[in-house]
Amino acid sequence: MKLKIKQKILMEHLNYVIKGISSKNLIPILNCIKFDLKKEGLYLMSTDNEIAIKTFIDAKDIEEIEEKGDIVVSGKYIYEIIKKLSNEVINLEEIMSSQLLITTAQSSFKLNCNNASEFPNLDLEFSKTPIVINQQSFRTTINQTIFATSTQESRPVLTGINFKISDNKLECTATDSYRLARKEIELGKKVDQEINIIVPAKNLLEVIRLLNNDEDTLELHIFNNKIIFYFGSLIIMSRLINGSYPDTNKLIPEEFLTCIKVNLNNFFNSIDRASLLTNEEEKNIIKLESKGDYLLISSNIPEIGNVEEKVELKDKIEENVKIAFSSKYMMDAIKVFDSEEIEIKYNGEIKPIIITDGETDNLLQLILPIRTY
Repeated sequence: MKLKIKQKILMEHLNYVIKGISSKNLIPILNCIKFDLKKEGLYLMSTDNEIAIKTFIDAKDIEEIEEKGDIVVSGKYIYEIIKKLSNEVINLEEIMSSQLLITTAQSSFKLNCNNASEFPNLDLEFSKTPIVINQQSFRTTINQTIFATSTQESRPVLTGINFKISDNKLECTATDSYRLARKEIELGKKVDQEINIIVPAKNLLEVIRLLNNDEDTLELHIFNNKIIFYFGSLIIMSRLINGSYPDTNKLIPEEFLTCIKVNLNNFFNSIDRASLLTNEEEKNIIKLESKGDYLLISSNIPEIGNVEEKVELKDKIEENVKIAFSSKYMMDAIKVFDSEEIEIKYNGEIKPIIITDGETDNLLQLILPIRTY
């Protein structure tokens, strides 16, 4: 393998594939990046067996292709070397002693190469019927749900987002069993078969970080044990989580005792201030009580002090509402809404709290209360 390429172009694509490498991996080959130079251009690949990333640099963006071939080198070191070189043409050449020679006008590095045949064979073939979604819509959907996934590996299915696709709708659900976030979006095209999969949250985070153009589309290629995301010059493969996602529909009530309409910013800021006098060990408890035309939000740390906040309401509440909840969970839930008002739906002090924007109902947040009253 021998080529000349500008540092800026190579660095752009190394920034993609470096995210497919785990620093915790004990298998040396999985800490590497594969360079595969062909007539049409340069492919870069990385994987940690949980996620795989492949990107392509077209031949027209390469200064010179002198000799085709493939090499596998340490991801960490090739990344740091290229990153610190100036924006000029870099020469990359595999030399006889199984090394990669990296040279510029001022610098020269040699990196030992690994055996290319040991690099995992990444099956990145596409399906015949991809699901196409606008990049901005997909990023927003993941951001509005991913915070509710669990970080506890004792229940693996809850560490991912449940994708349900039926007809022309995609429903994304996340829960850690204390809260739930659900977003539904319409697809441009009807899907022939129903899909129900669980995608690891950590891999979805990498996907949305790499989305590069809100106006462009993203293709989802779904298989029995993996999902492939394709956009621009990037292919990202994620494994799926085995298991059945819990039926969360039965957690969401259809009727409510009362519905409280509140200004989102005012409510968020009051919760934020009240959270200053809460304890993480005590689940950051905030109390909310209705007082006719306003809500009283309070919290206290006995040895420090207490706080009370008033949130004015447009409509008077006849129902006597008393409820306690985690300030962190409430702020996480309401900050993802893109609306001036939200609706807090109440069914009693021990029943789930439901939050919607009151207009589209395509985004729903659920928080379990904490019994204190």
